[in-house]
This record gives sequence, C-alpha cells and structure tokens, in this order.
Amino acid sequence: MSKYKILVAEDDKNLGFVIQDYLLQNGFNVVLCENGRQALETFSETRFDICVLDVMMPKLDGFTLAKKIKTADNNMPVIFLTAKEMKEDKLNGFAIGADDYITKPFDIDELIARINAILKRSNNLKEQQITDYAKIGLYEFDYSNRLLKFGNEEQHLTKREADLLKYLSEHRNTTIPRENLLLNIWGTDDYFAGRSMDVFISKMRKYLKKDPNISINNIHGVGFKFLVK
Repeated sequence: MSKYKILVAEDDKNLGFVIQDYLLQNGFNVVLCENGRQALETFSETRFDICVLDVMMPKLDGFTLAKKIKTADNNMPVIFLTAKEMKEDKLNGFAIGADDYITKPFDIDELIARINAILKRSNNLKEQQITDYAKIGLYEFDYSNRLLKFGNEEQHLTKREADLLKYLSEHRNTTIPRENLLLNIWGTDDYFAGRSMDVFISKMRKYLKKDPNISINNIHGVGFKFLVK
C-alpha cells in the first residue's frame, strides 16, 4: 500500500467510486466521502497527504471545505474537481490555496499525474522547510538572529521582515495565495494589512536584488511566487 493517503470528496457516487477504484489500483490509500461535512469530519480524525475536492457538494461546498482544511493545515495540498469553467471560480479556488483545478469531464490518468506532481512538490517543500537557517540563492538567512547575509554584507531585519522571509523561503517556487500570506504573517486579510504587506514585499525585493536568480513575482488575482533558481 502506498504511503500516501488521499481524501476524496465527491457527491456523484459513480464518479466517486471510479476515482477511488483507480487511485487504489495505482497504490494510493483512499478515503471517499459523499459530502463536504462528512469530508471535514474525516479530515479532522485522520492524517492525509492530499485532498481531492468536488466544488459543488451538499451540506458543505468544496470552497468552504478547503478553507477549513487550510485553516487546520495551511500546507495541505488541495485539488478541486468541478464542472464550472468560469475564470472567477478558478481564481477563487487558487486564492483559497488550491494546488490545482480540474474541470469535468477529465481523464483519470491526468488526475493521477497531477496528484503525483503535487505530492512530489510537497515533499520537496518539506525538505526545504527551515527553522533557524537557510540558503536563499547567494544569500544566507539566519532567522533566529534576524540577519540576512550576502558575502560580507549584512542586513538586519525586523521581526515581521524575518517572519515574511521565512514564510517565503518555506514556500519557494510555488504560488502563495495573498490571503494565506496575510493571515499567516499579519493575522488578518483586511485592506490595511494588505497595504502593509505590499510595502514589506517591496522591501524584500530590495534586500534580495543582488542575486538575479531570486525574484518575488506578482500572480495577478492570486498572490505571489517566490522564485529561487
């Protein structure tokens, strides 16, 4: 049996069984739930590696379910399944923190491929997670002492600057929803926190500009991507 455990929430029983059966055949451990409320209760009782959620479900829709899952575990990978094709729905899904968004009908082999890609990326992120020290391109980051070094040059950071850089480093090379960054660093996602975050992001770009292989890119309508080549 695979070490990976997948939560599948799908109210279409036939499709749910097809997904479950195919995932099982490919070596995954699968728990299938028929509505959002059941999925949330199951998630709270069991450890999962990734969640595959239908958007339109009774009792609790996929978007609301994903928000609750992300509140409990912000790093939990989520894939949305939906019949909707509207751009606004996809942006909403990615803003919540979705790792992928698959429109029905879809090829089951494509779902498997996307799950494997996300799990691989998730494992790489876990290996990159830092406590007190990290290499960021040509920079050395000492979180506990709030110090960013480039060769012999040192930049002393405020606590919030250090917290922000730590979060960016732990989520490097992935899309970071704006809401997630605000809630994790500022504790709120209101207008004023958003303006403050934009100022701090500009400071980070200035601090890291000596390494051309580092960038903080805006992802329009979603958030940021901290790229370290």
